[in-house]
Amino acid sequence: MPFLNDLLEQTRRDASSSAALNAENCHTRTIVETHLRSEDTLQSRFRFDVAAVMQVLRNEVLGQDEALQAIEDVLTVVRADILDPRRPLFTALFLGPTGVGKTEIVRALARALHGDADAFCRVDMNTLAQEHYAAALTGAPPGYAGAKEGRTLFDQALLDGSQGRPGIVLFDELEKASKEVSQALLNVFDNGLLRLASGEKSFNFRNTLVFMTSNLAADEIRQHRLGPLASLRRLLGQRAGQREGLLALVRRRLVKRFSAEFVNRIDSTVVFNTIEQEVSERIVELEVSRLNRRLAKHHCRLQLDAAVVGKLASEGHDVEFGARALKRFIRHELEVPLAEYLLGTRIPCRAEVACITVAGHLDRGRIRFSVPT
Repeated sequence: MPFLNDLLEQTRRDASSSAALNAENCHTRTIVETHLRSEDTLQSRFRFDVAAVMQVLRNEVLGQDEALQAIEDVLTVVRADILDPRRPLFTALFLGPTGVGKTEIVRALARALHGDADAFCRVDMNTLAQEHYAAALTGAPPGYAGAKEGRTLFDQALLDGSQGRPGIVLFDELEKASKEVSQALLNVFDNGLLRLASGEKSFNFRNTLVFMTSNLAADEIRQHRLGPLASLRRLLGQRAGQREGLLALVRRRLVKRFSAEFVNRIDSTVVFNTIEQEVSERIVELEVSRLNRRLAKHHCRLQLDAAVVGKLASEGHDVEFGARALKRFIRHELEVPLAEYLLGTRIPCRAEVACITVAGHLDRGRIRFSVPT
């Protein structure tokens, strides 16, 4: 019965893939239970522990103190439930070069609030580059196919959140969408509602944290922070002036790309830092901890010498491409030889040993592995 065998095999693969994805996305602790047990003195419709959320974010988003502070501030106000009920809870634009954590911070926030890194509504704006793609947000206009169904890219359940925790929506790579698409968001930012073109349905964003990411002005930001004048400003101690100059530069680029009314409805614009050398080592440690979660199904655990961590951090550091370049380097220099070692070594079954520690060390400039006796 080949059809039945194929179906069973597909079911097994789907279950395995789902388990692996849950292990990667879901929080290791019962973060949702922590929120439900939150007993702040002020009672409101929101029930989550701001300190617990920020602890998760600070462990997973490195070198972005300004962005973390902005999120902590808004979560505090949201928890107190004193925001304007006729608008989204928060509208933020994250700017900066590629690979600095703009999207990752939203995933980390979803994991910290809802226990799942995918528990947010994501709209990839790079797929909406033509003006008629605005219908993907506002629905098909009357008389067109699909107008009555009101299908869009939004999921109201994810916009609403759950059990006293706000929903999250991410408009990723905002600058790649057409102007007509971005203009369709004006009502969302202003009154928290998006009425579809058919007029028969509305999406409610009033219980939602709205985030946007963009690489707009990335080259100017990099030049401002790493160019020859940047070192002179640091030498003269002009940090406050440097920040004001950077924000003015960013605002000029925003107004040139988007309408003034669009920019004026954004609550907060945060410029992300480039990944510094000292942050790279902490990113390596974070990636190793994530790798250990994936190794758990083989009842293995990886432990690296400080020399290995230092090698990965120094040689994988890339100012231009950020953490993504470092992750690619880790995959090539660490994960490939580790996979070769695991495939070529007999791993005792779970009945023989609960968990095996695989030690990584440097040998003539290359990473080698062994199982300590």
